Amino acid sequence: MTLRLLLLAGTSDARAVAEGLATRAGLSAIASLAGATRAPGDLPIPSRTGGFGGDDAFADWLRAHGIGAVIDATHPFAHRISSRTARICAALDLPHLHLLRPPWRPGPGDIWHEVADEAAAASLIPPGSTVFLATGRQTLDRFAGLRDCRVICRQIDPPDGPFPFPGGEFLVGRPPFSENDEAALFRRLAVDWLVVKNAGGMASRTKLDAARRLGLPVAVIARPSQPECLTVPDATSALLWVDKLLERAGRS
Repeated sequence: MTLRLLLLAGTSDARAVAEGLATRAGLSAIASLAGATRAPGDLPIPSRTGGFGGDDAFADWLRAHGIGAVIDATHPFAHRISSRTARICAALDLPHLHLLRPPWRPGPGDIWHEVADEAAAASLIPPGSTVFLATGRQTLDRFAGLRDCRVICRQIDPPDGPFPFPGGEFLVGRPPFSENDEAALFRRLAVDWLVVKNAGGMASRTKLDAARRLGLPVAVIARPSQPECLTVPDATSALLWVDKLLERAGRS
């Protein structure tokens, strides 16, 4: 009996899970991407792009496609997706796992200011600062309080339109970025402040390491609340969970 599994993807963790799923017998997996990035890298399992259309439509899609388990490996700030997934899977009695990487923690030499949201970060930063936003374009309008600053927003895709408030500019770049690359970039741009979301993960921590090297202050936006559900910190643990499901399915 083949287990049909949905992987909610869009992160490096999801890619690692997808690579493991592609090698497992008795499993038919499909990845779902929200579509925030225009040209995401190919995954080693079939994929779909776009939303599901709300709770009822998502539940209908799961039933129509015979999904027997769900792994949520979306971004830690995709809390609406994660909350809905946990809620619908519980209602349908579907095995569900949330892969949530541990948050970053400050270490010696870090100059971190932990804030609740974008508005709090904007109110913290002094006027006239050069601010590097590593927070993506989707929440850019929430930094309108930085009008008296030079604001640089890095995003993966070219912008669709002008910067939403005066004093801002876009910088297009596709990760990964090394610590040396980030340090050189911050020096070239004469950055005074770095703003990040506490996404966690080693791949994207290099900007924080570069800020520590340069003695830059960092506004770190805290994660939103996460659903109460079975949670693991990494792809290895998620694949062990899949193996247990496959083992149970083989016995039935």
